Amino acid sequence: MWCVASRVVVAWFLQSHIEQAKTVTTGIVYDERFKLHDTRAGHPECASRCDAVLDGIRTCCNENDLSWLSPRPATMDELSLAHSPFYIETVREDVENGAMMLSTGDTDVCPDSYDVACLAAGGAVVAVDAVMSGDVDNAFCVLRPPGHHATRDRGMGFCVFNNIAVAARYVCARYGIERVAIVDWDVHHGNGTQDIFYEDSSVFFFSTHQWPFYPGSGTTDEKGAGEGRGYTLNVPLPAGACMTEVQRAFRNELLPAMRQFQPEFVFVSAGFDSRKGDLIGQMFLSDEDFYELTRLVMKIADETARGRIVSVLEGGYTPTGLASSAGAHVQALSGGLDANRLAATLLSA
Repeated sequence: MWCVASRVVVAWFLQSHIEQAKTVTTGIVYDERFKLHDTRAGHPECASRCDAVLDGIRTCCNENDLSWLSPRPATMDELSLAHSPFYIETVREDVENGAMMLSTGDTDVCPDSYDVACLAAGGAVVAVDAVMSGDVDNAFCVLRPPGHHATRDRGMGFCVFNNIAVAARYVCARYGIERVAIVDWDVHHGNGTQDIFYEDSSVFFFSTHQWPFYPGSGTTDEKGAGEGRGYTLNVPLPAGACMTEVQRAFRNELLPAMRQFQPEFVFVSAGFDSRKGDLIGQMFLSDEDFYELTRLVMKIADETARGRIVSVLEGGYTPTGLASSAGAHVQALSGGLDANRLAATLLSA
């Protein structure tokens, strides 16, 4: 009994010192205008997702460790880093003409969708600027619409512009970064991100995802092409997969690849539809698992990228699960470690 009590006291002592020593500042990119992208009643990718994520962040995190960042619309030149001018113009025309769905595919839109999608892509760019300037150490972007299914020439799924791809190309063009890693743990394969960088050796794309599942891509033999051969790494997992399989992929495949690739900047396509109980996904990650995956990505960034991470919201469609998993993700980014988790670690030693 004395041993257990002693360990709890040690946990409290270490936690108090962790709180005093923390110097990490995490930026949160958000704007209420993201709610103007109206996907209509019953659609899982809805405006209330923003409220769920923000509630989760405020519940799990110390607001003193966060810096709230305002997005601005991406410019045409910035969007063109990842998308063809023809596609950008197609989106604008579809929305202006009152379309309810993009003509390129299955993406619902409304009269505000073009402006909101530009703001979302610009939000990821703002996060890059904040990290590169040193204003924040890392950042999480609470964006709508999400982006990782959008290819260079086509919107797909719930995605209009590929926010993370725009930001990845931007950090290279604006700051001379030569090697970028994108880690995607959404339950769906980020086919659009893979497509945009498939022949690009400057961007390493890694994805764990449920398979077979929408959009049907992401097999192990998709490894890149041309100069990008070997810079795409997919780990498809069956429905019902949990942290055991995902963590094995991160430790046995991602970490060795990153030590060889040596990224200078790290992005995360943070989809929380791989959490257990999600409305769409059928994987079984927990909030604790997202915390641990985030810490693994931070370890990669600390080793080669000076800790520079920008995380971008993708999926996650059950409000309570989205809130708690996003909160755990940001808690990890901001250096938070609650006393209960620390005590449990010590007691299991």
